[in-house]
Amino acid sequence: MKILYIKRETTYEKRHSIKMGELTTKVTYIRKYLFGLPVKTLHKYRETYYGEVKDCSDCMLFV
Repeated sequence: MKILYIKRETTYEKRHSIKMGELTTKVTYIRKYLFGLPVKTLHKYRETYYGEVKDCSDCMLFV
């Protein structure tokens, strides 16, 4: 088992955009792990329907 590694993981999340309203999208997290436990999220981004890659800071998390 590696001591320190970086892993990319994609999940579906419901987000809320002011222009589009509720949006279900694939969000990719790039995280740093230490002994199998997540330590820090390095980057978080989402891919649009048209293939553009956008940062998740422009959409709010929908609760």
